[in-house]
Amino acid sequence: MVGRRWVRLAPPLTVAALTAACFLPALSGSFLNWDDGENFLRNDAYRGLGAEQVRWAFTSVLFGHYIPLTRLTFSLNFVLGGMDPWGYHLLNLLLHAANAALLYAVARRILAAATGAGSQDRRDDFDLSASAAVAAIVFGIHPLRVEPVAWISARPDLLCATFALLTTWAYLHAVEHPGPARRGPMVVAALALAAALLSKGVALSIPFALLLLDVYPLRRLSRLGWRPLISEKIPVWLTLVPAAIVVYGVRHETMEASPLRFDAVARVTVAAYSFVISLARFLWPFALSPLNEMPTRISAFEPRFGFALVAAICLTGVLIVSRRRWPSGLAAWAFSVLVLAPTSAALRPTTDLAPDRYSYLSGLGFAVLVGGAVLGVIRLVRRGALARPVAWVGAVAGSAVLAGLAATSWSYSEVWRQPESLWRWAVEVDPACSVCHEKLGASILAGPGGAFRLDEAEGLFRRAIALRPDLPNAYINLGTALIIQGRYAEAEAPLLRYIERAPGVPLGPERLGHAYLLQKRYADAIPLLRTAFRHAPERPPIRSDLAAALQGRAQELRANGRLADAEPLLAESRAVAQDGAPR
Repeated sequence: MVGRRWVRLAPPLTVAALTAACFLPALSGSFLNWDDGENFLRNDAYRGLGAEQVRWAFTSVLFGHYIPLTRLTFSLNFVLGGMDPWGYHLLNLLLHAANAALLYAVARRILAAATGAGSQDRRDDFDLSASAAVAAIVFGIHPLRVEPVAWISARPDLLCATFALLTTWAYLHAVEHPGPARRGPMVVAALALAAALLSKGVALSIPFALLLLDVYPLRRLSRLGWRPLISEKIPVWLTLVPAAIVVYGVRHETMEASPLRFDAVARVTVAAYSFVISLARFLWPFALSPLNEMPTRISAFEPRFGFALVAAICLTGVLIVSRRRWPSGLAAWAFSVLVLAPTSAALRPTTDLAPDRYSYLSGLGFAVLVGGAVLGVIRLVRRGALARPVAWVGAVAGSAVLAGLAATSWSYSEVWRQPESLWRWAVEVDPACSVCHEKLGASILAGPGGAFRLDEAEGLFRRAIALRPDLPNAYINLGTALIIQGRYAEAEAPLLRYIERAPGVPLGPERLGHAYLLQKRYADAIPLLRTAFRHAPERPPIRSDLAAALQGRAQELRANGRLADAEPLLAESRAVAQDGAPR
C-alpha cells in the first residue's frame, strides 16, 4: 500500500521538482522598481502579523487590487525574514511548483473525462499519468511563468491559481459522487474559491470555467441540462456574488481615476489583442518583455490590433465549426478568453497592454491541450497506427522543445534578478517603450555607481520623454538627475511638467521645493513643501526640508527688519520639526 502511494506521488513530485529547478536564479533576485517599492520598500503597513496588519490587509486597495490573503502572505514573509528578498522569492517559487503539481492532478481527471480512459486499466493509468505530467511540466517550465515567479509583486496570480486549481480539483471530485456525497466536495470547492477571490479578483471567472467543464469534457450538459448544473453550484454562487460586488467597486474606482478612455470599438479591439497575444506567446515564448506599453490610442486599423481582431474572429469561427471533431481546442480557447476577459486592458486601463502574468491562469487550458495531444499519440502507438520510429522521433523532438523552454525560463529568471538587467532587456526588446527607458534610467540612478552614471540616466529620461511626453514619471526622474548634478535651474522645467501631469501627488512639490531650497529660494519653496507635507506628513525628508525653508525665510525677513513676519514662520518651523502640522 505504501509503495503504491509513492508511485501515485512520484509524478506530481517530479513535476514540482523540475518546475522549481527552472527558476532557481530568481531566488537571488532583489526587489524591483516595478511596484515592489510601493508594496514593500516604502510600505510599513504590511510589516507584521498583528491586528493592525490584518486590518490593513482586509481594507487596502493599493494599486486598485483587493487581495487581502496575498497581503497576509507578504506579512508572513516579513515576520519570518524581514526585508530579505530571498524569502519572498522562495515563497513565490514554492507556490508555482505546487501549482504545477496541482495541475497534474486536475489534468489527469480532465484527460480521463475527455478520452474515457479509466484508472482501472494499468496501461490507461500509465498513459494518463504520463500525459498529465507533460501538461503540468509544459505549464510549469514555460517562460511565460517567469514574470509571476521572479517578480514578488506578482504573487497574487500565483496564490489565486493555487486556490483556483484546488477549486477545480474539488469540483471534479464532487461530480464523481452522486447525491448527498457531492455536497461536501462542493462546499470545499466554494471555500477554495473564496480563498482564490481573496487572493486576486481574476478568480471571478472560475465558476463559469466549471460550467465550461460541464459542457466539455464532462459532457454533463447534454445529460442534465442547465438548471441542475447551475443549482448544484449554489455554494459557489453564494461565494461569487459578494466578491463580484467588491471587485467591481474597486475596479470602477480605478477606471474612473485612470486618464485612459477607450470607446467600445477600442475595448473590443484591445481585448482581442490580449486573447491572441496570449496564445502567440504560449506558442513562441521568446523576446518576452516585462512591459508591453499601452499606446495613447487604440485603433483597429493599426496592423497589430487589426490582425489580432481578425485572428480572434477567424480562430473562434474555425474552432466552433470543428467543435465536433476537436472539442478540446474550442474548450481551451474559450477558457483562455473567459479568464483573460476581466483582466484585459479593455476593463483595466493601465500602462501595461498585455502582461505575461495574466496568462498564468489562462494558459492552463493550452497546457492541458498539449497533454491531450500526447495522450492521443500514445494511443496511436499502442494501436499500431503510428510507427514506433516515428513516435521516438516525436518524443525526442518534444523533449528538445521542453529543454528549450526550460533553458529560456532559466535565462529569463536571471534577467529578472536585478532592476537594471530587467529594464535593459526590456529596452532591447522594445526600443520604443517609454516606460522601459524611464525605468532603466531610474535603475541606473539608484544602483551601484549611480552617481557616476548620471549622463546615461539623464539620456534615458530624455529619450523616455521624447517617446511619450504625456507620461509623468520620466519628468520627475530627469529633474532628480539634474538636481544631483547641481543643475537646479534646469531641473525646474521638468519638475513643473511632472506636477502638471501628476496633480495631487506629493512627490512633485516635494522635489521642486527641495530644488528651490537648495537655491535658497525659500519663498518659492515654502508653498510647495507645505503642499507635500499636507499630503505626506509621515515623510521625514519633507518635514526637514519644510522646517529648513521656514527658518531660511524667517532669517531673510529678520535681516530686512520684518520681525513680526518672521516669528510665525519660526513657530511653524518648530511645530513641523516636532511632528506638528503646518499652519
